[in-house]
Amino acid sequence: MSRKYFGTDGIRGEVGQFPITPDFVLKLGWAAGCVFAREGRSKILIGKDTRISGYMFESALEAGLSAAGVDVLLTGPMPTPAIAYLTRTFRANAGIVISASHNVYSDNGIKFFSGDGTKLPDSIERAIEAQMDLSMTTVSSAKLGKARRIDDAAGRYIEFCKGTVSGSLNLKGLRIVLDCANGATYHVAPKVFAELGAEVIEIASSPDGVNINEACGATDTTRLQKVVVAEEADLGVALDGDGDRLMLVDHRGAVVDGDEILFIIARSLLQQQALNGGVVGTLMSNFGLEQALAQLNVPFVRAKVGDRYVIEQMQQRGWVLGGESSGHIVCGNLTTTGDGLVAALQVLKAVQETGQSLHELKAGMQKMPQVMINVAMPGRPDLSQVAGVQQAVAEAEAELGQRGRVLLRPSGTEPVVRVMIEGEDGGEVSRLCRHLAERVEKELAALASQ
Repeated sequence: MSRKYFGTDGIRGEVGQFPITPDFVLKLGWAAGCVFAREGRSKILIGKDTRISGYMFESALEAGLSAAGVDVLLTGPMPTPAIAYLTRTFRANAGIVISASHNVYSDNGIKFFSGDGTKLPDSIERAIEAQMDLSMTTVSSAKLGKARRIDDAAGRYIEFCKGTVSGSLNLKGLRIVLDCANGATYHVAPKVFAELGAEVIEIASSPDGVNINEACGATDTTRLQKVVVAEEADLGVALDGDGDRLMLVDHRGAVVDGDEILFIIARSLLQQQALNGGVVGTLMSNFGLEQALAQLNVPFVRAKVGDRYVIEQMQQRGWVLGGESSGHIVCGNLTTTGDGLVAALQVLKAVQETGQSLHELKAGMQKMPQVMINVAMPGRPDLSQVAGVQQAVAEAEAELGQRGRVLLRPSGTEPVVRVMIEGEDGGEVSRLCRHLAERVEKELAALASQ
């Protein structure tokens, strides 16, 4: 549930506009510090990505936490999943990441982890929000929090990532093009792959504060695809600005997305008898993933869009694997949150163990054609109560039968409903989606005029 400050993916906004301003971040640090200080002397770990505004917000958070009497551990630029790991390693009460993930450099945000490297409990979020409504005060000088920098944070995370493949993965002879999105993985990801024996060709690994995610990374693989083919590499790895999202490129230059990555890892875990249940996807996961897993007799469920909801489903069911088409892959048997590096290593492990190329591994799943059209939705009505919309959906579903699926999903950020259809026949999918979108638009316009 989205509350006053805490949304489903942390606190995020454009720098200089509410709520992400230095004053806000200062008070947020103080409010969080006050809540954790109630448990006694506390320490909180802070990491950030490579955005230029990270310097400003890091200082503001540090000052706010210190004013509340909380000690601070600073890692500097580090991937979001690294902060989840280091928070546990240093027995910190919480971890904070300053990052807007795959967004442009002018955005920034704040994301919290609990001491276990998971989402903060709702009770803690509510307590921090209540504290934000109070006037800021400072503890006495003798009780001010101290700050220190963790010099070996990168090395610790590198060893953690390598350890997730149990020392058995040898990438010698493998040629990898690595796109770090000019983000937080620029100084760790190349070392992970190189120390495991791969020949690494780096691109977008020279951040300057403003080039993060700019025509690079997991959200724009165009350059990576070209370099993989030009360099005759075995594959390409693309991470996003904070390292929790992954896309791959095979030796032919074709993108391997989150759904295909999930399938490859799931089949590998199944062969090792380590899958432990099924796989969690989202409402947007390709129908081809569901079909491919069904052929392996692997259960599949869909969560709402967002890695938070994927993790919730995994925890409720005791499953170890979940993710999104966008490349957030959660290997719950290895870590507590989405981790692009950890997921990439799991795929490379499958490549080594099977002797197959990435192109061959992904061939086990056939993606279905998918078409999505945004329709304006004034007033955000409950679509389940709009009879005309439900009738139009039922008619589309009846025509598709078992050859596809229909999804209407209100956007969480825009006044639109996303009309999506996928199925075996691309022409049929396009026709049905256009027709359904027109019906939905007509029904919503009629509702708005009443």
